[in-house]
Amino acid sequence: MPKLTVIGAGVSGQGLALLAKSLGENVFVSEQKTIPEEVKTLFAENNIDYEEGHSHKVFDDTREILISSGIPPQAKILQEAQARGLKLTGELDYVLPHIRAKSLVCITGSNGKSTVTSLTGHILSRAGLKAGTGGNLGTASAKFTQEDFDAVVLELSSFQLARATQNLRSQVSIITNLAPDHLDWHGNYESYVEAKSRVLTLRDPNGWGIIQDRDAETLNPSGKIITLSWTPEPQHKFSGHIFMGSDYAVLTLGGKTHKLFNYSDTTLIGSHNLENVAMSLCAVYLLGVEGDAKALLEGFRPLPHRCENAGTVDGVLYVDDSKGTNVAASITAMTSIPGRKVIILGGQGKGENYSPLAEAVKSECDSAVLLGAEAGKIQEALERAGFREIHRVSTMEEAVKLSQTLARAGMVVLLSPACTSWDMYKSYKARGEDFCRAVKKLTSQS
Repeated sequence: MPKLTVIGAGVSGQGLALLAKSLGENVFVSEQKTIPEEVKTLFAENNIDYEEGHSHKVFDDTREILISSGIPPQAKILQEAQARGLKLTGELDYVLPHIRAKSLVCITGSNGKSTVTSLTGHILSRAGLKAGTGGNLGTASAKFTQEDFDAVVLELSSFQLARATQNLRSQVSIITNLAPDHLDWHGNYESYVEAKSRVLTLRDPNGWGIIQDRDAETLNPSGKIITLSWTPEPQHKFSGHIFMGSDYAVLTLGGKTHKLFNYSDTTLIGSHNLENVAMSLCAVYLLGVEGDAKALLEGFRPLPHRCENAGTVDGVLYVDDSKGTNVAASITAMTSIPGRKVIILGGQGKGENYSPLAEAVKSECDSAVLLGAEAGKIQEALERAGFREIHRVSTMEEAVKLSQTLARAGMVVLLSPACTSWDMYKSYKARGEDFCRAVKKLTSQS
C-alpha cells in the first residue's frame, strides 16, 4: 500500500501522523533530528514507522508528503520531493476538513496571537461551551479531529498559513497586528503578509474578519470586516468598528453599539493587551456569546513570558516579556506599559532593522542593558539614534542586578529582547524563567 510520509516529528508532525493513521493510511515519519524516546514509543504503539535523518525512504512508494509546521520551503528534502513530482500537502489543508466543531475561530498576527487564542478559548469555556484551544499554541490542530466541540480556537503561524490553499471554514478570522517577522523563512515582508492574509481570504464566505484599522490598507480585505482603533472614527470603513476608548471598548456593528468591556475588568498589563481582550470578546460576540465581561474574563492569567508581572522590588516593577522576540513586539511592550523603563535587550537576531527599536528606547527608556549575539548591532542602532545610556553584560543575572541599580521607584524593568533566545537558551521560556529567578533573588535580598 503506497504510503503517506510526514516530514517532521514535532507536535504538528505527530498530530499529522496519528490522524493519517486513524484514517487508515500507511504512515511513515521522517525527522531530520533526534526523535525523543517518548515520541518513538508513541509511534511504535500506533504502528507508525519512522526514521532519524532523512533518507531515500522518504520517497520510496510514497504517494503524498505531509509537511508539519516550521519546515522551511527551502529545505532540501522538500525541494527533492518537488523535483520528483510528489504531492506536497501542508498541515492545515490535511487537518481542517476533519476538525469536528460547530464553530471555528482562526487567529494569527505578528504579536498577541497566543494571548488572543487562549483568551478566546477561556471566554467560550466560561460561557459554558465545549471549546478546544490549540494549533501553533501547543496542542496540534489534529487533536480536535477526535471528538465533537462547540467551538475550536486555533492559533495559526505564518508557516502554517503559507501552505494553506483550501477553505479554512472559520466563522471568525483574526489578524491581531502586522509587523516584520520571520523574514529569514519567508524571504521578504510581502510574502510574510501574504501568508498571514490567508486567514482572511480562506475563511468561510460568510465569516467575519477582525483586524487593526492601521493594517487595513496593507491587507486590503473583503467581506465582513471589523477594524480596531483608538479613535472613534476609523480611517477605513468596513462592516464594523471596535473603538478603544479611555476607559472601555465598544463595538459598533449594524448601526448599533455594544460595550465589550471596561478596562478595569482585566488584570492584563499594557494597552496592547486591552486590544487583545477587545478582539477576543468581539470574536465570541460574533459567535452569539454574550454576558458580563468581568465574569467571562475572570480567572484568565497572562500567558507565561508575555508581559508577565515578575515581581516588585523597592517600588520597581519587573516585567517578563521574553516572548518579545522581534522588534515590533518589544516596541509594543515598551509603548504599552506606562512609566519610564530600563529595558533588557538582545539575543539571536532575525535580520531585522533595529532603527525603529532604537527610537522607541530613546522615547520610553532611561537605560538599556544589552546581552547576547545581537548586543553590538543593537548598540550601534541606539548610538545612531543618539541614545547613550547603554550597558553591556554577559548573563541574565548580571542584567537584572545592573537594572536594579539603574531603576528608581515607580519605574519598570522590562525584559523584551527583540530577539530569539537561541544564542544563550533553548527557548524564550528558559530565558524568561532565568529572568524571573534573578528577580526572585532580588526579592529575597531586599
